[in-house]
Amino acid sequence: MNDAAPVIDVTDLTKAFTGKVVVNKLSLKVEPGEIFGFLGPNGSGKTTFIRMLCGLLRPDGGGGRCLGYDIVSEAERIRPHVGYMAQHFSLYEDLSVRENLDFMARIYQVKQRPQVVTQTIERMGLGGFVSQLAGTLSGGWKQRLALACCLLHQPRLLLLDEPTAGVDPKARRDFWDDVYRLSAEGITTLISTHYMDEAERCHRLAYLAYGDLLTSGTAEEVIAREGLTTWEVTGRQMPELAARLREQQGVEQVVPFGNTLHVSGHDGDMLAAAIAPFRQDGYRWEQSEANLEETFISLMQGRGEG
Repeated sequence: MNDAAPVIDVTDLTKAFTGKVVVNKLSLKVEPGEIFGFLGPNGSGKTTFIRMLCGLLRPDGGGGRCLGYDIVSEAERIRPHVGYMAQHFSLYEDLSVRENLDFMARIYQVKQRPQVVTQTIERMGLGGFVSQLAGTLSGGWKQRLALACCLLHQPRLLLLDEPTAGVDPKARRDFWDDVYRLSAEGITTLISTHYMDEAERCHRLAYLAYGDLLTSGTAEEVIAREGLTTWEVTGRQMPELAARLREQQGVEQVVPFGNTLHVSGHDGDMLAAAIAPFRQDGYRWEQSEANLEETFISLMQGRGEG
């Protein structure tokens, strides 16, 4: 995004547990201020990769730099500049909102702690909950408090591991407003997510499957590179139509989206021939742009999965 050195720059990063490779020679660059999406099914190595970046796990192979520091030999120098938000929010549920923030500020050895805690409460809109026990907050407010805890020490990099799982749509939207605001302030974010709409909000993204990096780039680049042709069809008896379409040569995906089917394949001419017998009265067909979900399904099918 600019001429500054990448915040994350790793090459052939590898990690195995009991002989099973969970991150396989992963190379990745993330630029300053970038919101970088990290996607893939459960067990793809996303969390392991994030933990290696901030020195919580030592890689078995490869290496690189995070925030200018070597991730192996200088891991201790990386941690003070990183805000790490785990999948399950690391909150003390029997402490109040302010007590949680104050405790984490002590852990981070924040100077002028009371002032910083008060400023963070105001910045994150937590003023109405300062005395409330964290365990009694809704999922969205727990998420907001967890993010606030990550920001106390003014990190340069946020590592967010599925931070919006289990929160309502409004809380997700508010969370992304915060992420964009932080990006504008120059804070870099690596965020893992399962949500396709969130992936599209990222400046760039990478898709992992069981340790392997399958693709990376902007959403538009990832979709274009896969080269899918997609048609949308609406009409009657859609489940029956879907079953018949899946039997046709050239049809690689038939995915329901509400009352619409998305029918996709890599060979546009073969796909057009396959759907031709079904383009009759009662069905409405329209060619459309492939989306990220279809692209990722296609990538997984290419690995023999799904």
